[in-house]
Parts: sequence; C-alpha cells; structure tokens
Amino acid sequence: MFVVNKGASMFKRMREDVHVVFERDPAARSILEVICCYPGLHAVWLHRISHWLWLHKAYFLGRFVSHLARFLTGIEIHPGATIGKGVFIDHGMGVVIGETAEIGNNVTLYHGVTLGGVSLERVKRHPTIDENVVIGSGAKVLGPFTVGKGSRIGSNSVVIKEVPPNSTVVGVPGRMVMAAEARAEKTDLEHGKLPDPEAKAIACLFDQIRELERKYSELAQDHEALKRRLNG
Repeated sequence: MFVVNKGASMFKRMREDVHVVFERDPAARSILEVICCYPGLHAVWLHRISHWLWLHKAYFLGRFVSHLARFLTGIEIHPGATIGKGVFIDHGMGVVIGETAEIGNNVTLYHGVTLGGVSLERVKRHPTIDENVVIGSGAKVLGPFTVGKGSRIGSNSVVIKEVPPNSTVVGVPGRMVMAAEARAEKTDLEHGKLPDPEAKAIACLFDQIRELERKYSELAQDHEALKRRLNG
C-alpha cells in the first residue's frame, strides 16, 4: 500500500509540474509537447531522482544522474540542492544551481541563471530563493543570503546581498529599484516596465544642474543691479 501511495503521489506531482508549464509559458501547445520538449521540466524530474540518491548517501549515483541531466538538458543542478513545488525553468540552457541552494515553491528561473557560492568552505554558501520569486535570464545570485518572497531579479543582474520580500533588483551589482506591496502569485517579469537606476540618477543630476544655473542667473542679475545702483 505504501508503494502504491508513493507512486500515485509521484505521478500527481508530475502532473502538477506539467500544469505549471501551461500556466507560465504561452508557447506550450499540448501535454505531449511539454513532456517531450521542455528541458527545464526534464531537469527538475531528474533532479528529484539525484536528490533522493544524495539524501540516501548514494553520492556517486546522485552526481552521475545530475551529470546525465546536465548532458541532456544543459541545466546543471547539484543533487544536494533543494527545490520546492511548482519550480519552472524556462528554456534553461546554462542554468547552474549549487549544492547548498534552496529554492522555494513557485519560483521561475530563465536561461543562464546562476545560483552560486562565494566560499570554498563546506558550509551554506549558496542562496536561498523564497517562494514566488522570478529571476531573469543571465542573472547571477551569489552568496548564502535570502532573496525574499515575491521578489524579481532583472536579466543579467548580479545580486550579492540580501533582497527584501516583494522587491525588484536590477544592475551590476544589483540595486533594489522597487519595493512593492505584497502581490498575488504573479510570476512574470516585465522588463520594459522596470525602472533604470542609472537613468534616474543622471536625470537627478540634470535637475540639480538646472537649479544651480537658475540660481546663478538670479545672482548675476542681482549683482548687475547692485553695480548700477552704486555707479548711479
């Protein structure tokens, strides 16, 4: 009975994974297409096997399954990493997830994302990604800190410190440019609507320059008026 229940639970989880793909990728057309042609889905399924082996101290077999998954999908997930439910890896090529990384439920990762470490010690050295986080393509999250629930990491950003919940981070190094109120479970990342911190800083400098020019002009006019009064 235990084996039957375990098998039923496994297939239920796989059905949920397929449903997640339809939720987050409008290009998905059929169940057969999703099962056969989505490497991110294959990587998650193979990781569950490698992670089970790793937890049962079959380290070589765990690494071998992980290596096979990398060969087949282009996605490298260490068997020691922890991945929650509803995780979606879109496209996926070049994604790297380190040994002590922890990924919460309903997280979306795009291609080229790295969840990496910055230490050579055998400690927690990879990030913890809380639930409902979206990480854009090419982003690097490096270190043993937490990216808070509902946050968004822009494409090609390099994040090296804690990210509060419901924040948006862009740039190199990553800067928090938006701290929103708690959102519903929305998993898109509209890059066209993200603020540009560098453009904002330059605009502020131009505003200050214009204000200084205005004050200089007023002082120059006052000076000329004073000169005329003294000469008169």
